[in-house]
Amino acid sequence: MKLHLAHAAALGVLADLALGEPPATLHPLRGFGRAMRCIERGTYRDGRVSGALYCGLGTGIGVASGLAVRSVGAATWLSVGGQKLASVARDIEGALELGDLGSARRMLPALVGRDPEGLDEKGIARAVVESVAENTVDAVVAPAFWAAVAGAPGTLGYRAVNTLDAMVGHRSDRYRHYGFASARLDDAAGWVPARLTAGLVACARPRAAGAILRVVRTQAPAHPSPNAGVAEAAFAAALGLRLGGQSRYEGRVELRPTLGVGRLPEPADIARAIALSRDATGALVLLLAAVGCAAKSRRRSNR
Repeated sequence: MKLHLAHAAALGVLADLALGEPPATLHPLRGFGRAMRCIERGTYRDGRVSGALYCGLGTGIGVASGLAVRSVGAATWLSVGGQKLASVARDIEGALELGDLGSARRMLPALVGRDPEGLDEKGIARAVVESVAENTVDAVVAPAFWAAVAGAPGTLGYRAVNTLDAMVGHRSDRYRHYGFASARLDDAAGWVPARLTAGLVACARPRAAGAILRVVRTQAPAHPSPNAGVAEAAFAAALGLRLGGQSRYEGRVELRPTLGVGRLPEPADIARAIALSRDATGALVLLLAAVGCAAKSRRRSNR
């Protein structure tokens, strides 16, 4: 019997939890990234039209890959990266516990785009907690959501969009115009999943649900990202932390709004953020299973 899309998406998420990502040398996203770098070198023009063409081509490659893969569960497994996210965050936490700031700084760019030099252990801890929150949307909830909505083309198409945003969706001089379409499409694709993530965080930490929804409603809109702000606000309230503040990206300084009303993050809070992301992922799997069962029941009743 053919699995409902939601059930197949749930299996893909579970596969990531059990197996992690395929080896980096075999992961198709690495090949996609190399291909898009080559395309960028050949097509780059400092303008929105050329950037939109680049974005459209990359998204089309992702959707076409989904049509070729066909298996929704396998495509979701390739798109989801929750275990990799947790592994890198744990490695940074381990370096901080040993007092090895140099190693922690060297590993940080695998998670975030901010400049690691000059960050103390609390600055690194904040960066990691914020990244775990944001990437719970980008690397877990959003690919599973699009798998449940649009199957393999949906999840791999989303992953292509998110990868393009990571590659060119920066506010640097080079990508301010060229990366505009990729950044805006990623914002649109992640809008519902980000708010779904806030709900999943509230389900995972029901005692803090009121605070989570209040902070998301009142503080997240001040964040420059319509999606990262929602996830970070939800995590801040659930963990009793205060996120945001000054961050340096490629030589420029950005002052992010305060999210949450608790204390500043410490290295030990990285493990708490990883656990919260894991529990929200568990809630996502249960939700997908319930959606699949409800859809099957409707089909039976309509026969």
